[in-house]
Amino acid sequence: MSLPVHLVPSLEGVTAGATVVVEGDEAHHAVAVRRLRVGERLVLTDGLGRSVLGEVAATGKRTLDVSVHEATRDPEPAPSVTVVQALPKGDRGELAVEVLTEVGVGRVVPWAASRSVAVWKGERAEKGLAKWRSTAREAAKQARRTWHPVVDPMAGTPRVAELVAAADLAVVLHEDATTTLAGLEVPATGSLLLVVGPEGGIAPEELDAFTAAGATSVRLGSEVLRTSTAGVAAVAALLSRTSRWG
Repeated sequence: MSLPVHLVPSLEGVTAGATVVVEGDEAHHAVAVRRLRVGERLVLTDGLGRSVLGEVAATGKRTLDVSVHEATRDPEPAPSVTVVQALPKGDRGELAVEVLTEVGVGRVVPWAASRSVAVWKGERAEKGLAKWRSTAREAAKQARRTWHPVVDPMAGTPRVAELVAAADLAVVLHEDATTTLAGLEVPATGSLLLVVGPEGGIAPEELDAFTAAGATSVRLGSEVLRTSTAGVAAVAALLSRTSRWG
């Protein structure tokens, strides 16, 4: 049975023999929901590659003391993967973030595409971003990731074009493309960026902006995927051609 994983702000400098104090909601979840007791083992991570294996030394209502047995540091996965995800309708945004996190994406950028049905403005934008970040955090713990993904604030098309230009390989999913993922040369290191459009598709002017910035337009196949699942299918195909999945 896998040990429970909990997130702490930092594990920098923590070594075997130290005691880490977990506080707030994370401690409450461990003690009140998971009902961890003194002597039980668990894993702590800070989401920045550091993790420790330890056991519960003491508990309180919103506090948990963990005695560290072993500390490790994992290198950041390479190549890194960023997914620009157009805002889907309903709760499909959280679904997209969840599966992208599980598959190993390092960064998710919500994109306000011109054809997005969902609109993030004002308080709704704040709540939407908070939900995506919470989803990524919980999915990363479930997937036992020591490097947690970053969820950026919502971006417009000009910002996405900047991200495209900065990537070592940038790919835009489009049903009319003639190139396939199998025809791409995937770099062994550096950065990969994938743009996933909304339900209504990427507008021609958006596609032009991304290809002008250096992106390659590709198609996945003859099947039509939802925007919330197309990203994970494409990322899996890309990662299968790297040492991360090789």
